[in-house]
Amino acid sequence: MSNINIFLPESLKAFVEEQVAQGSYNSVSEYLQELITQDQKRKMKEHIEELLIAGLESGEAIEVNDEWWQQKRTNLIHHLH
Repeated sequence: MSNINIFLPESLKAFVEEQVAQGSYNSVSEYLQELITQDQKRKMKEHIEELLIAGLESGEAIEVNDEWWQQKRTNLIHHLH
């Protein structure tokens, strides 16, 4: 683990310490790690949603079935040889 020093206004420091004191978290570090993890997950979800939207807007949908996958495998094998 790495150490990061942060500066907080007194009101935010008091809020963080209150969260720990209420028993939700074992330490200030644990609380901040949880906030960062939640932000990371939110950004990943936003990125996935952007990719899904791009996929939906990329053109006409095709059916992906066993036959489609078999054709992809066949094409890949031919390109490797």
